[in-house]
Amino acid sequence: ERFLQLAAEDNIQIANPTTPAQHFHLLRRQVLRKWRKPLIVMTPKSLLRLVSSMSPLSDFTSGTFRRVLPDVGDRPATGVRKVLLCSGKVYYDLAKRRDELHRQDVAIVRVEQLYPLPDEELKAVLSVYAPDTPVTWVQEEPENMGAWRFLKVMWGHPLLGTHPFDGVSRPASASPATGSHESHALEQDEILMKTIGASNKSRAAH
Repeated sequence: ERFLQLAAEDNIQIANPTTPAQHFHLLRRQVLRKWRKPLIVMTPKSLLRLVSSMSPLSDFTSGTFRRVLPDVGDRPATGVRKVLLCSGKVYYDLAKRRDELHRQDVAIVRVEQLYPLPDEELKAVLSVYAPDTPVTWVQEEPENMGAWRFLKVMWGHPLLGTHPFDGVSRPASASPATGSHESHALEQDEILMKTIGASNKSRAAH
């Protein structure tokens, strides 16, 4: 949120890549492009150990950095009743819970570049869904941190003039973390319950 507060007039670039190939192409773009602006990259350590975030070699040898990654899978867009918009490693928690609950009516779209905002790319990705399909921004950070407030102001309601738009996050807080792993896990599960649904483990805990 600190970097986003400083972002204006295309002065910097802020990205949160979710795959090794995306990270590679992002750095490659920075080296090769003629447009020179500082690049801030969010790289959580947990993705280094996450098998589901790995990229095949073919993704490194072809393609480019993609500012927005559409939903993966074979679920038809006509059956989607909710689109979750996110950035960074929370995507993998959302995808895992969606798979566990077999939610074919939920699509998950990743915003890999937070600034400059990828308006046109996002419009193209969301165009396959009905205009009244609600879009929810999901973040791990408290409501007063992360990207939510920035995106809420910049994208407005409805989102880019088309989709109902709201956000799900931890409650606003003076601290970015609880200091307790157990409390963190409970809060994270609460976010997943609100956006995807409760797992069997969640039902037992609550």
